[in-house]
Amino acid sequence: MSELQEGPDASRTAVELFAGAGGLAMAVHGAGFRPLLFNEFAKRACQSLQANGAKPRGDREWIPEPGEPWPLVEGDVQDLDMRYLHRRVDVLAGGPPCQPFSLGGVAKGDEDRRNMFPQMFRAMREIQPKAVICENVKGLLRPSFRPYLEYILREMEMPFELRDPAAGWKEHDAVLRAVREVPASDPSKRYNLVVTQVNAADYGVPQIRHRIIIVAFRADLAVDLDQFKRDVRPQYSEAALVRSMLDGSYWERHPTVPKHVRELVMARLPKDMPLMDDGLKPWRTFRDAIAGIDENEGKPLPKIAWDRLDRQEYRAGGFTDHIGWPDARIYKGHTPNELDRPAKTVKAGVHGVPGGESVMLTDDLESSKSKIYRHRYMTVRETARVMTFPDDWKLEGPRGEKMRQLGNAVPVKLGAVFADAVAKALDQAEGRS
Repeated sequence: MSELQEGPDASRTAVELFAGAGGLAMAVHGAGFRPLLFNEFAKRACQSLQANGAKPRGDREWIPEPGEPWPLVEGDVQDLDMRYLHRRVDVLAGGPPCQPFSLGGVAKGDEDRRNMFPQMFRAMREIQPKAVICENVKGLLRPSFRPYLEYILREMEMPFELRDPAAGWKEHDAVLRAVREVPASDPSKRYNLVVTQVNAADYGVPQIRHRIIIVAFRADLAVDLDQFKRDVRPQYSEAALVRSMLDGSYWERHPTVPKHVRELVMARLPKDMPLMDDGLKPWRTFRDAIAGIDENEGKPLPKIAWDRLDRQEYRAGGFTDHIGWPDARIYKGHTPNELDRPAKTVKAGVHGVPGGESVMLTDDLESSKSKIYRHRYMTVRETARVMTFPDDWKLEGPRGEKMRQLGNAVPVKLGAVFADAVAKALDQAEGRS
């Protein structure tokens, strides 16, 4: 999967803005949508996209044929004209920069110049896609941002209702509220929305990652929104993970876990969690990711030796980016990852520290008499696995840039649930299923 190869049906098409390292791109393409255009601003992320099959588009506007490299435009989305793709796109996807709304940022919200939601609205007008997939941080749900989130949703519902350049968003919101009460004369210029608050762990990602995913369907298609909501319901649960530890099936998958580790994990299991069978699968853990899941099934990552935290790549087992890194430390407010839980949220970087709190506890004790476990930095490859990137997806740049790309990405498996559901909804609405 080192490149986005075409499947048997290449008739569905997609455009992605804010493409980053390609996590959502893989998900959308895997659902059967052929990429017509990708846009990304960050230089290193563009290099990663090219390493996996992208081709710089240049100034000439062109639409790739099935099997051709997908065109990449590097630069500011505000300079990108997409009108040549009008009515040629099934899905517009992207995660506008989230720093304005992130709990870890300065939280300026709509006043922040990095807010790129207006560019998504412009893309909807220029392309008029059948569906839109938009991922962002849960910070949009904070009470202080809630009114602006509701405005964003109304803009996505009615992107062709242009905002007066002299008007503030609250003034435009009042206009949208009034227009919304009147039936649309042209339903193809309105969209029906589904907003889903997600924890990636509930969708098979070995990571706690809270986000919101906004999906919009063009109103003239009359998509069954109730069925779509059923198709994107959680598939995994913490309770199922606890049950698997109690009945031993989790430990059967990991027979080499030291007895002292297993005993500690079992002693810390929640005592008040309802454990009735919910019909869901167990959360995946960091240990599951290292052992190999999905495309990486049966490909365990080799252990990093303590005398090789030296920034040198030894390609043990043929894995790239699985490199030991020195000087990891645990400090207040940055608790480490534990192997038998989903990993903590992978971040793009905190106060100049690449990867934020990307420190992990291992199975190794400081000494035979110690009860303190040794810790180290997660490798880039381990981080990519908790983001559910396949091992053959290439990341370009130094370690810090690779970690930044991963922290900004959409976990592939999370994106796949929503992209697959969008594909199914469009097929049913258009009688293709």
